[in-house]
Amino acid sequence: MREPAWRKTGSTPDYRFSLANERTFLAWIRTSLALIAGALAVDQLAPGIAPGPVRVVLCVVLAMIGAGLAALSYRRWGRMEAAMRNHRELPFSGVLLVMTVGVAAAAFVLAGLILLAG
Repeated sequence: MREPAWRKTGSTPDYRFSLANERTFLAWIRTSLALIAGALAVDQLAPGIAPGPVRVVLCVVLAMIGAGLAALSYRRWGRMEAAMRNHRELPFSGVLLVMTVGVAAAAFVLAGLILLAG
């Protein structure tokens, strides 16, 4: 695999910052795996929680948020690393808001389905 072009620019940042950035990347990957596992769990372990189409939409939304987060986490890691190498301000990420709204909406829907099923 080729080294990204931005790795050849600027100066190498303090390794502690690079490792912290990598830990954040791994946390995003764990979160995306949890979202995908949650989608699978709702589909396979709670088939009676909601009508089929509602359950499928909820599972697809959770899985898509998880897949999107996994895809964007590498890009975010690279942008942060490049900013540190070039002594620039760390970039803002709107992904946090989108992910928060998506997960909160899915949680509210799931909570409502649990209350209605019980």
